[in-house]
Amino acid sequence: MVFITKTQPLDVPSAIAQRRSIKTFKTDPITPELLKQLVELTVAAPSSYNLQDWQIILVQDEAQKAALSAASFNQQQIVQAPVTFVFAADPNVGQGDLTPIFEQAAETGAWNEGTVNYFKTAIPQFQATLGDKRREYAIKDAIIAATHLVLAAESLGLSTCFMNGWIEDQVKQVIGAGDNPDLAIAILIPVGYAAEPRLNPGRLPFSSNVSVGRIGNPYPG
Repeated sequence: MVFITKTQPLDVPSAIAQRRSIKTFKTDPITPELLKQLVELTVAAPSSYNLQDWQIILVQDEAQKAALSAASFNQQQIVQAPVTFVFAADPNVGQGDLTPIFEQAAETGAWNEGTVNYFKTAIPQFQATLGDKRREYAIKDAIIAATHLVLAAESLGLSTCFMNGWIEDQVKQVIGAGDNPDLAIAILIPVGYAAEPRLNPGRLPFSSNVSVGRIGNPYPG
């Protein structure tokens, strides 16, 4: 078994400019230390009220990878890559016991007693006003964390692919969440070493989709 590591991480602008969606992966494993670093950088992502309302499942077992691929219309990136991160969104976190979040924020000094007391009331009230949109907000938070993952991976010499196209109920069965009707699958991201490079397909000029103040007033750059 050969582990491949990269000693000099890329800076953020370089990782953004270099990253491509990789469709074919080598089967080379990721070291446990590197995988832990990826997880740490992923969960460092911000979230609404710091709720961290995601569940991140690392799919590494070969049989489970095959089942996840089957639930994703047999997309082979999942089978090839050593690990696939499944980002699920839990819309009910804000209605549960938030004591661990409050205690940790108080311990780090990020939130004082007044802030904690305010959030104890404000968070449940805000979640109640969201209603059915809690699912949407949780998915947004999960996608933000997923973006942290892909940039961290790129900076550390790994490749990724944002994957769409799966049967949600089947994915939930694979990750052991089939009995949780509220949990949403936000995105799947295989992570590993690219089997082949991909070129930059280019981007439209700013004038086509970047505006100032209102749509139709092009940003000149």
